[in-house]
Amino acid sequence: MKSLLLDRTTWDLSLDADGNLAVCTEGYSILQDVACAVRTWLGECWYDTSLGLPYDSGIFNGTSSIPLLRAQAEQAAMTVSGVAAAQCALIGPRSDRSVGGVIAITLTTGETQSVQF
Repeated sequence: MKSLLLDRTTWDLSLDADGNLAVCTEGYSILQDVACAVRTWLGECWYDTSLGLPYDSGIFNGTSSIPLLRAQAEQAAMTVSGVAAAQCALIGPRSDRSVGGVIAITLTTGETQSVQF
């Protein structure tokens, strides 16, 4: 499966050497899709509003626990085709009130990779 390649610093579309939209192939595309799934808020995807993390369920007002947020990130990762298992380690909350982390992904091929978000 192919996906449009996103720039790792700006998280925006990137171009290949010929000036065309760059694509990434399976392996990296699954990791990138997992990172996108975890960065998506519920209702944000125009064509499938059921995807994403429920930001209005207490993630930002301090009522959500870290284990709940971790479970929601793992659940979002599992929606990506090609993912057999996901384990999230959160980093935060930071001084700027942001939360990030790393998700260890086991692909359906048995290969294990990790992706930051």
